[in-house]
Amino acid sequence: MFDLLTLIALSLQGAILGLLAVAISRRNVAAAVNALAALALALLPAILEISFRLVRAEQLGLDPWLALWLGVAGFLHSLGMLGPYDSIWWWDHLTHTVSAVLVAALLYAALIVAPFLETTQWPGTVAGLTVAFTLAVGVFWELIELVARDVADRLDIEPVLVHYGWRDTALDIVFDVVGALVVVVFDVRIFVSIVERFPATTETLLVASGWTVVLGSIAMVLFVGISSSIQS
Repeated sequence: MFDLLTLIALSLQGAILGLLAVAISRRNVAAAVNALAALALALLPAILEISFRLVRAEQLGLDPWLALWLGVAGFLHSLGMLGPYDSIWWWDHLTHTVSAVLVAALLYAALIVAPFLETTQWPGTVAGLTVAFTLAVGVFWELIELVARDVADRLDIEPVLVHYGWRDTALDIVFDVVGALVVVVFDVRIFVSIVERFPATTETLLVASGWTVVLGSIAMVLFVGISSSIQS
C-alpha cells in the first residue's frame, strides 16, 4: 500500500518519463538527455532501497520526501528544457531554488551528523557551512554549464546544458543561497534520521564531495580560461 508522498513521487517519475518521450519525438537531444538524467535521479531512492535490501537484507528507510523532492526538481527541469526556460523568466529561478533546498537539506543533515563537527562549539557553524557548501555546489554547477557550452561549440553540436549569460549565472547563485537559507532558517532536518545511521559514511561522502567540488571547480575554471584564450 503506497502512501500519498510515494504516489506523488511515482506520478512525477511517470511525468518525467512522458517528457522524455516528448523530447525524443521532437528530436531535442538536449531535452532528452536532461530528462533521462532527471529520471535516473528520481529513481535513485528506489534503486538504493532495493540494493540495500538485497545486500544487507534490511530496509534502508529513506525518507519519502527525498523521492518526492527529486521528482519535483527533475520534472521542473525536464519541462523547462522543452520551452519554459526560454519563455518564462522566473522558471530558472524556481528550479534553482527547489534544487538548492534539496541539496542544502542533505548537506544540513550530513553536517549535523558528521563526527568531525561534534566537538565544535561555535554557534552557527553548521548553518554557515551549509550555506557556504550550497553556494560552492551552485558555482560548480554553473561552471559545468560553461564547460558544456564550450565543448558543444568546439564540436559544433547543441549543448546539453544551456548557459544564458553572466547575469543569469549571478541570479542562479543568488537563488541557490536563498534555498540554503530556507533550510537553515527553518531548521529543516527531515534527512537527519537517515544519515545518522551511517555517521562515518556520511563524513566520508561529505569530505569527498567537498574535494570534488573544489578541485573540479578549479579544473573547469582553467579549462574555460584556456578555451577562451585560444578562441580569442
